[in-house]
Amino acid sequence: MGSREGMKAKKQTEKDTMRPEYNFDYRTAVRGKYYRRLMQEGSNVVILEPDIAKEFRDSDAVNEALRSLLEVSATTRRLTRRSNGRQR
Repeated sequence: MGSREGMKAKKQTEKDTMRPEYNFDYRTAVRGKYYRRLMQEGSNVVILEPDIAKEFRDSDAVNEALRSLLEVSATTRRLTRRSNGRQR
């Protein structure tokens, strides 16, 4: 029971970091408001693990790294492809 009390105390002492000009009224929020638009336009949301997210500053950095990986993969595939048995 002592651990629950410790958790409560921690939550109460956490500082609110939201700026005062961001005054959200969740009573008027609409769930899934942009869902259809995202599906029509095509969107991929990927959740990165914290240790991976720490290494990339933004989406562009992630995309650059993935493109590099695809390029290396394609090159490696070409180099390791088995011969079709024909001799020159």
